[in-house]
Amino acid sequence: MDNQKDDGYYGSKALEEINIIQSYFNNKTYEEFLSDSELIDAIMFRLIQLIENIKKISDGFKDKYPDIPWGKIIGFRNGIVHEYGKTDYFIVYETILYDLKELKIALETL
Repeated sequence: MDNQKDDGYYGSKALEEINIIQSYFNNKTYEEFLSDSELIDAIMFRLIQLIENIKKISDGFKDKYPDIPWGKIIGFRNGIVHEYGKTDYFIVYETILYDLKELKIALETL
């Protein structure tokens, strides 16, 4: 068995995180999302894990999907980690609602 961690490995880990986030999120309204601090904490943790895996995917793969703002994704993670108390939850909400779908499609090609 090959234990080498490659794009496929990190892509599948990232997809797992997206699936978990989407299951937690479950089409909540912004008000429902904002009023549930445990949900926010769980999703924020999973977003960090997701992006940590994304960071390890090769530039070669990322170059195949120039429409995905890879740099902004990593910057988003840095904002969550380093400015957690100042996080704009509306941006998090919209990211989950819209942006994760596009990212998931790209990662599924791995």
